[in-house]
Amino acid sequence: MWGLVRLLLAWLGGWGCMGHLAAPARAWAGSRGHPGPALLRTRRSWVWNQFFVIEEYAGPEPVLIGKLHSDVDRGEGRTKYLLTGEGAGTVFVIDEATGNIHVTKSLDREEKAQYVLLAQAVDRASNRPLEPPSEFIIKVQDINDNPPIFPFGPYHATVPEMSNVGTSVIQVTAHDADDPSYGNSAKLVYTILDGLPFFSVDPQTGVVRTAIPNMDRETQEEFLVVIQAKDMGGHMGGLSGSTTVTVTLSDVNDNPPKFPQSLYQFSVVETAGPGTLVGRLRAQDPDLGDNALMAYSILDGEGSEAFSISTDSQGRDGLLTVRKPLDFETRRSYSFRVEATNTLIDPAYLRRGPFKDVASVRVAVQDAPEPPAFTQSAYLLAVPENKAPGTLVGQISAADLDSPASPIRYSILPHSDPERCFSIEPEDGTIRTAVPLDREAHVWHNLTVLATELDSSAQASRVQVAIQTLDENDNAPQLAEPYDTFVCDSAAPGQLIQVIRALDRDEDGNSSRVSFQGPLGPDANFTIRDNRDGSASLLLPSRPAPPRQAPYLVPVELWDWGQPVLSSTATVTVSVCRCRPDGSVASCRPEAQLSATGLSTGALLAIVTCVGALLALVVLFAALRRQKQEALMVLEEEDVRENIITYDDEGGGEEDTEAFDITALQNPDGAAPPAPGAPTRRDVLPRARAPRQPRPPGPADVAQLLALRLREADEDPSVPPYDSVQVYGYEGRGSSCGSLSSLGSCSEAGGAPGPVEPLDDWGPLFRTLAELYGAKEPPGP
Repeated sequence: MWGLVRLLLAWLGGWGCMGHLAAPARAWAGSRGHPGPALLRTRRSWVWNQFFVIEEYAGPEPVLIGKLHSDVDRGEGRTKYLLTGEGAGTVFVIDEATGNIHVTKSLDREEKAQYVLLAQAVDRASNRPLEPPSEFIIKVQDINDNPPIFPFGPYHATVPEMSNVGTSVIQVTAHDADDPSYGNSAKLVYTILDGLPFFSVDPQTGVVRTAIPNMDRETQEEFLVVIQAKDMGGHMGGLSGSTTVTVTLSDVNDNPPKFPQSLYQFSVVETAGPGTLVGRLRAQDPDLGDNALMAYSILDGEGSEAFSISTDSQGRDGLLTVRKPLDFETRRSYSFRVEATNTLIDPAYLRRGPFKDVASVRVAVQDAPEPPAFTQSAYLLAVPENKAPGTLVGQISAADLDSPASPIRYSILPHSDPERCFSIEPEDGTIRTAVPLDREAHVWHNLTVLATELDSSAQASRVQVAIQTLDENDNAPQLAEPYDTFVCDSAAPGQLIQVIRALDRDEDGNSSRVSFQGPLGPDANFTIRDNRDGSASLLLPSRPAPPRQAPYLVPVELWDWGQPVLSSTATVTVSVCRCRPDGSVASCRPEAQLSATGLSTGALLAIVTCVGALLALVVLFAALRRQKQEALMVLEEEDVRENIITYDDEGGGEEDTEAFDITALQNPDGAAPPAPGAPTRRDVLPRARAPRQPRPPGPADVAQLLALRLREADEDPSVPPYDSVQVYGYEGRGSSCGSLSSLGSCSEAGGAPGPVEPLDDWGPLFRTLAELYGAKEPPGP
């Protein structure tokens, strides 16, 4: 009976706390009022079901969500209830005495959907378990507290223009964090808030599709579609979220090209060369990319001959250029048609064609100042050679195309006629010779003639004039080379000696048209036979040539067949030689004559050797004689003076600044007092030369001789200011070092020889210098 009561109380308590607890029941034996043996049924002391707590509960806290109770609890306060597991003591607390479970804060199912806990009843005094532990679950019951969201939004999509209705654009997906297994909190429905009537969305799948046909990119390229997702199956009270889808219409070739105007007019100057840009044409095509690429062509023949059109690198513009040179005087305008065609055509849109367009083009040719134009691109003239100066060669002509009546002036560029062989009339372009021409010197003359407008010297043009010098028969034929041949003294009559050839410098006088004629008559030593091909054969006559010392000079007459006939005479030298049996030359007549007189080659060599030996002896004798004379003339005054000049040359010092002032070169302390009267210029040669003092008799003393000559030079006014002896005498006062010359010291001492320091002490290298200054010879061993 008490078990049923506790079960009922537990059920009521659990219901009141939004949960229920199945109370434990004791085993009971049979049913009262039923006799017989007792039937025993063992049951668990407690059986726990799930507890539920509503998430986001905003009522007063803590909230009772259930109660634990055991059969062993007699209400005496000896039973204590314990709670462990997830959230025990923090999120969930239990009353140890009563077993009531409370939740202490608001829960969020999206953070944690359930908690697993462990309940146990123990003795309060001894903590001895009264019941085995039992596990139970507290679930957080979901409420609709999360709106749908689009995690991948906003979206961007592309669909071709002109697409059919129902073409899929994109699929959008929303997510709801609520429990999809409990109620309709996570049941979503998609709707379009903005973007109608162009697009639609599937309510269940979120697929966006086109809703109208033939959407034109050229009209509107981009659409903004707003899509909403609402939970609770779209019913009132549900939460919603939205996102945007930017839909861009991609281009297709659905528009043909179109010229914005039917007539294009351009102008180009006539001097524009091929390839010159005349103008640009562009047919408008609202399509994009490759769908707007175009090709241009000229439809009319007259336009395609003078002009060409091509597409620029962008594939949009047509470039009209000059194809061939234009001439204002010949044609002043061109009219033709130009066609623009799409290069890529989509067959699905052929019904919107044709994808081409035609426009008319008119090009006006503008006049431009042009240089004179010659009647020919080049001139070829001819004039005979040897004609007198002033002979007419030919005439050239040029005209001003802009103004045919404008006068033209002609001239020959000097560099094309460096020898000034021709002249030209400035007014009419007549070319004449200025000197007689020689074809053999120059066959062709290449002139450059300049034509200049009289009104505008800047407008000028040039032309090449080639003048050929025509040949006349003005050169007599000659032998091709000097012929010097021989014949053996034992040659048989009629033997061929030499083949001679002729040369004619005239153009028409080739070798085959030259005739030969040699000596005639029975007394002729040699004969000439004409071979009729520009050559002749020199033959030995029937009787042999008489022997002679000098070679034979055979005259040969040559003439051509020109008008007039020219001839010349040449000579062929023939020597009569003695030959060996094999036909080679052993000796000729001049050598044989020498042998006859008794002077052989060996004798001549002996004579030359003797003459050479005599000349060598004469040269050797002259050299020895000259060497002996030089040894005898060592002490002559000229040689002493020359040696002094050679060994040293000291300047006049810092005071030697005037080229002809001799005073700077003389020692002022040792100079003689000036004579009364006007001073004598040192740079003027005196009329009377001071007498030279005779050399003292006796053996030659070099030191005394040097002192004597130095004194004479100091006192001689006729000595040039740059005399080397004067330089040795004095360096000048300006030198802080004083004089370094030993000659000056000798002069001042009155000719007393010998330096301050004996030169013998300087070593053997200065022995020769010590001997020149009068030092004694070192004693011999």
